[in-house]
Amino acid sequence: MEQDRKTQPPRGGIYLLPNLLTTIGLFAGFYAVVAGMNRHFEVAAIAIFIAMIADGLDGRVARLTGTQSIFGGHYDSMADMLSFGAAPGLVVYSWSISYLGKFGWLVAFLYTAATALRLARFNTQLHEPEVKPHSQGLTCTAAAGMMASMVWLGSLYVSNGEILAIPVAILTVMVAGLMVSTCRYYVFKKIDFKGKVPFFAVVIAVFTITAVALDPPEILFCLFLIYVLSGPVITFWQVRKMKRNKKY
Repeated sequence: MEQDRKTQPPRGGIYLLPNLLTTIGLFAGFYAVVAGMNRHFEVAAIAIFIAMIADGLDGRVARLTGTQSIFGGHYDSMADMLSFGAAPGLVVYSWSISYLGKFGWLVAFLYTAATALRLARFNTQLHEPEVKPHSQGLTCTAAAGMMASMVWLGSLYVSNGEILAIPVAILTVMVAGLMVSTCRYYVFKKIDFKGKVPFFAVVIAVFTITAVALDPPEILFCLFLIYVLSGPVITFWQVRKMKRNKKY
């Protein structure tokens, strides 16, 4: 998750806990690349998910403990570039689209470049005072989850990624385009984990966790695919609604 970062100058030294979590995420992203190069694609996908968990925790821990810093913000962004940009692109390339030759590595580069552009755009919006309930474009964390779940699921059911090279390349280009698009995606930064929620929300969370535990690759792939497609659908619905309002 692209965490909120304060702009106060550091007072000497760095905060240990949030930066340690960022380092864990960075290590998991690097390990995903190594595992992908050795064709351990299931392990590589799981490593990317571990990086996502660590990245989601470092920002929350920093906000809860008041240990946000400029150093932590920049460190987190650089770790995101590896874990959610280079790692998914290289893992997908090693697993499947390498069979497409030059076109394959260009697709992998396009995904990595889109992540860099996405992070750069996010960094320019850090000084906005209000945390909005939506993001402009698909977050690089969700994009990495889409790529990792695709590799995890595909490597379990298809022995040779060459069979899926073309659809994988198309999906990778689509995800890259959504990262730099203006489609609106709901984000979960405003969820108050210390506050009260409806009972039905807890029921949904329990069923979701149970489903993921029963079959992680299939359920995670479906969840991320639904989320990836939700942006264009919501944006189209909002544009259509605005046009209707202008007519009246």
